[in-house]
Amino acid sequence: MSEHAPSDPQLPASDGSSDPHLWLEEVTGEDALAWVRERNDRAAAELDAVPDPDEPAGEPLAATLQEEILAILDAEDRIPAVTLRGEHLYNLWTDAEHERGLWRRTTMEQYRGGDPEWEILLDVDDLNREEDEDWVWHGAQLLRPAEGEPYRHALIDLSHGGSDADVTREFDLETLSFVPPPEDGGQGFLRPAAKGGLSWIDRDTVWVSTDFGEDTLTTSGYARQARIWRRGTPLAEAELVFEAAETDMAVFAAHDSTPGWERDWVIQAHAFYDSTHYLVDRGQQPPALIRIDVPGDLEVSAHRDLAILSPRSDWEVEGTTYPAGSLVVGDLAAFLDGRPELTMLFEPTPTTSLAGLSITRGTLVLTVLEDVVHRLEVHHRDEHGAWVHQDLFPELTGALGVRAVDSEVDDRIWLSVTDFLEPTGLRIADLVEVPLGGHPEEPETLRTTPARFDAEGLEVTQHFALSADGTRIPYFQIGPAEAGEGPAPTLLYGYGGFEISLTPAYLGATGKAWSERGGTYVIANIRGGGEYGPTWHQAALTERRQRAYEDFAAVARDLVERGVTDAAHLAVRGGSNGGLLTGNMLTQYPELFGAVVIQVPLLDMKRYSHLLAGASWMAEYGDPDTADWEFIRRFSPYHLLDADTAYPPAFLLTSTRDDRVHPGHARKMTAALESIGADVRAFENIEGGHGGAATNEQAARMNALMYTFLWDQLGDRA
Repeated sequence: MSEHAPSDPQLPASDGSSDPHLWLEEVTGEDALAWVRERNDRAAAELDAVPDPDEPAGEPLAATLQEEILAILDAEDRIPAVTLRGEHLYNLWTDAEHERGLWRRTTMEQYRGGDPEWEILLDVDDLNREEDEDWVWHGAQLLRPAEGEPYRHALIDLSHGGSDADVTREFDLETLSFVPPPEDGGQGFLRPAAKGGLSWIDRDTVWVSTDFGEDTLTTSGYARQARIWRRGTPLAEAELVFEAAETDMAVFAAHDSTPGWERDWVIQAHAFYDSTHYLVDRGQQPPALIRIDVPGDLEVSAHRDLAILSPRSDWEVEGTTYPAGSLVVGDLAAFLDGRPELTMLFEPTPTTSLAGLSITRGTLVLTVLEDVVHRLEVHHRDEHGAWVHQDLFPELTGALGVRAVDSEVDDRIWLSVTDFLEPTGLRIADLVEVPLGGHPEEPETLRTTPARFDAEGLEVTQHFALSADGTRIPYFQIGPAEAGEGPAPTLLYGYGGFEISLTPAYLGATGKAWSERGGTYVIANIRGGGEYGPTWHQAALTERRQRAYEDFAAVARDLVERGVTDAAHLAVRGGSNGGLLTGNMLTQYPELFGAVVIQVPLLDMKRYSHLLAGASWMAEYGDPDTADWEFIRRFSPYHLLDADTAYPPAFLLTSTRDDRVHPGHARKMTAALESIGADVRAFENIEGGHGGAATNEQAARMNALMYTFLWDQLGDRA
């Protein structure tokens, strides 16, 4: 519990005009970090003292959970996530001996064999020791070589401590070394740390979006210029192709290397759901931009000759209306020429939405959600050019993840299958027969993850709660098939924002730390997410945001009404936008919960748009510097605190290195809660970025503390 006794409340003014804890926004300020260390020590001392009731010797629960979670995260029999490029499968692998990761590769034949030999390309831990750095792997991009040549040129992104800002360095896959930049006597590409990126055009040319100095970043902190950078020339002299407005969110540029269909794109992101797309004609000097004439909230992409279009609001073209959430295709050249010949491949219904699209050389694979349950469709053109489709692998159940093996050259797909209680399996399937009017072969199972927790006696059920306005809100419940005596310790998780859907996934560490020990786990599919398409998301945007919180509270009440649990045994957890969600549960519905976990959260909605990437989210929440504050203040937890309200115990977790959601949100909320004597503790990891942890060990520690807090607060088990 908090050691702070009630004192004079230090709460922000409800109109945002004053903030007694503003000094805690100094991310690396000496006083602020001293304050952080004190809270870390206090939280660790409290939670490390909680005994494990399953250990007669009274071992600390946090230590037991940390060991169990770390064993899962570091398990040698995990499925290596791979990407095929040429003859090799590439993978970034972390384990107990390689915290920051090994970038490595093997062949498909070796991978199929079950015990592949891996060629180590880069050891990030060794690199950190050599360079005295704290690099965290952010990814690699390989240049597609000329036909018959091996892959050799790579661009590697590395981040300091896990922050969003990263550097890009060129890597040689033949010499297995970084290509020296000009300042070190070479001609390798090197992009200094910033929020941006490099992407290949050809061996000697890249697209670059980064911090070029004064006035080259948006108010959200992202790059606003797209340039073409040629090898051997200074970065500052890269050719400017496009510049977005300072008030835009960001600009992105990329090259499509599909043989015979090479093209370049520039995307001007005005806000999260408002973009302008341009095709770039690099044959002209200076390069010419061709604007794609579609609404700003319509998602645009292309594959070979196809334009692929997904409207987020109803879209009318020549008398035909394509509804929000549909998938529409047509000939790209004809579309650009003003002769749209469009076909709608998917039309949403009140219970279905398009959850994903994977493109192979000759097919489009659609992942459809029907009441948050997956199914697959494959679409292709017949010999007359007409679109036909068939259900794909209807016998598969659970959450289905699909991605092309190499969309530029063949029709194979990776297929992952998982569920809350079923470990993930990885399959591969070849859809080559589908465009020929045939049926795909049965998918080949390549890997299956062993069980990480004892699921005996557990079951998964789906339920629907009625929100305040009568809307049915689905939720999944994972817990004992037979109810125990008394209310079950129950953890309710949610997100409800940015059109992100929460679908079934193997519980893994949550299953070990929570379900196996008798806890019930619940995932709520509230509005603001994407479970029922764009309209489900838009139902909780800006001035309608309160609906998401009403939905979550409705699920909490339904769990109690159904006899699953009671308020004293019900906890909530959420991170980022989900941290804003649980922050509102704490302040708006304190009577419903026995404990609240708030991770890497937004909480001060008066200041959010001025902190780090916050300005980029105004399409989601509104602009607090305008009349929007009138509705925003109603879901700003920092401004909803009341000295006379009894709040349930709370645990706030964040990261100093989070350069997306400012750690000041969690710090200031903690300080304000302390000032009114609330039961609160906080833990801030020094590394980790928005994910909260930079290594498996850090992740295990933070999760162990969190679950220890939950078990300690929710008391007896079912």
